[in-house]
Amino acid sequence: MKKGLLIPAGLLAAILAFCLWNSAAMTAHTARWRAQMETADRLAREGKWTEATAAIQEGYADWTARQTYLHIVTNHDAVDGAEAMYHRALAFAKSREDSELRAELADLRDQLRLLAEMEEFSVKNVL
Repeated sequence: MKKGLLIPAGLLAAILAFCLWNSAAMTAHTARWRAQMETADRLAREGKWTEATAAIQEGYADWTARQTYLHIVTNHDAVDGAEAMYHRALAFAKSREDSELRAELADLRDQLRLLAEMEEFSVKNVL
């Protein structure tokens, strides 16, 4: 390989490695957050409102710890939308609004799935 192509090839390899790592990291994070919200949903269905609220708060704390990363690698509107959903879910859990909480948690899990999908390394996202 010509010397002039080594640096561009190395940069492309580094970008590809980062894209693959980011896709895997985002998938792992969103799967964990979705599982936390599924736990909160189950607890709410069982009438364990204090535990459901605590589960949402724990999930939100985990989410908050990753804010810098999320704002660097993904769409701000999608992150802000999920943030608002966490707040609404927490308010519904605190006021024990069963149907509203369950609907909000379902929307939040879907939003988290979309966050992972947006960072997925796929032909759809490359083109």
